[in-house]
Amino acid sequence: MTDLTEANAALARRDLQHIWHPCTQMHDHERVPMVPIVRGEGPWLIDADGRRYLDGISSWWTNLFGHANPRIASALADQAKTLEHVIFAGFTHPPAIALAEQLVQITPAGLDKVFFADNGSAAVEVALKMSFHYWLNQGHGEKTRFIALTGSYHGETLGALSVSDVALYRKTYAPLLLTPILAPSPDAYEGEPGESAEQTAIRRLEAMRLLLERHAHETCAVIVEPLVQCAGGMRMYHPSYLAGLRKLCDRYNVHFIADEIAVGFGRTGTMFACEQAQVSPDFMCLSKGLTGGTLPLSVVLTTQHVYDAFYAQYSAGKAFLHSHSYTGNPLACRAALETLAIFRDEPVLERNRTLSAHLAARLAPLRDHAHVADVRQSGMIAAVELVADKASRRPFPADERRGLRVFLHGLQHGALLRPLGNIVYFMPPYVVSESDIDRLVDVALEGIACAVKP
Repeated sequence: MTDLTEANAALARRDLQHIWHPCTQMHDHERVPMVPIVRGEGPWLIDADGRRYLDGISSWWTNLFGHANPRIASALADQAKTLEHVIFAGFTHPPAIALAEQLVQITPAGLDKVFFADNGSAAVEVALKMSFHYWLNQGHGEKTRFIALTGSYHGETLGALSVSDVALYRKTYAPLLLTPILAPSPDAYEGEPGESAEQTAIRRLEAMRLLLERHAHETCAVIVEPLVQCAGGMRMYHPSYLAGLRKLCDRYNVHFIADEIAVGFGRTGTMFACEQAQVSPDFMCLSKGLTGGTLPLSVVLTTQHVYDAFYAQYSAGKAFLHSHSYTGNPLACRAALETLAIFRDEPVLERNRTLSAHLAARLAPLRDHAHVADVRQSGMIAAVELVADKASRRPFPADERRGLRVFLHGLQHGALLRPLGNIVYFMPPYVVSESDIDRLVDVALEGIACAVKP
């Protein structure tokens, strides 16, 4: 097909004939364009018509080192010639062994055992089941509940959704879900007037303490997204909350699950967000950036102490019951190994600090915008909260879909910006330049100007 314009349209027609896309009301595509991407190049995505889009959200927060990264691609090609997959029950392979060894070395101290899964939601399922099963093996079958934060999001399989607090999901699937105990989020945006982020965190820790005092006897674990509640609106909080939470979990004898699926691997400025509070959780869930955004893979790291609670003769019936067909896939493990190698070989975190500072400087003027209630940032994650009224923080009505206007403006001007409701956020790959950041912010500023018009 030589007509480039027709190339895009033809692929879109074929897609809409059969494919049902995630997180999408398919009716929207009667007016929202379906964009067929045929190639990636660093921070850029390229459609069938040759149009280029700067990936401002790392393709759902997964891509770290650019699309079609030559190092990762070469490692994958090499692995594909050797071993593509093998059953992981009773068998192993060098990429999985090396990856487990390296993850234990770089994650917080004490996380010495690695359980493989294949996506973020599955990792959360593993952590929840492992925590419950630990207590069962220890003779505490009464521990069956979990504490999560308001505004939290941990995935969309039923267990992960059960410990999430997204109103639409809970309303729709309530009959299928566990009922979590919800603790008020330490979100700094919800702070009292004149209260610092740290003071908000301390106040909310007291609320968590009161919940644990009442419910620790029936609670397996507290699960949190360290520092940034991403899908809940890029809500950010002070590291002191994590430090205090670790002490509370120890005091009340419940597990601490850190869901670092979105915030791990340098997103918040340190390799893992928990480092900023100098804490080690009992379970750490990792995915997304683990393979640099190339293949699905997730892991749950836990302690020798947890592992030992399952280690027994077969007849004791204490073995952990969870598996996936593609557990420990060699291709995905090899991609993850190359991703970690890039972190070792290049000054990634140092460069990210420079990029983060530049992004902060470019977004700073928005703090005075009449329809911006907050501009917040944690490393390579930044968010702009659009509101109808700045003084009262009254939001725009959800059905006006102001964020969609920003998204559409971005597509028209070569940028992938996919707001969370009326929250415009930036989570670009680490290979962007300062000029790329300038372009993303400029397009976003124009899009926000269009979005807030009556």
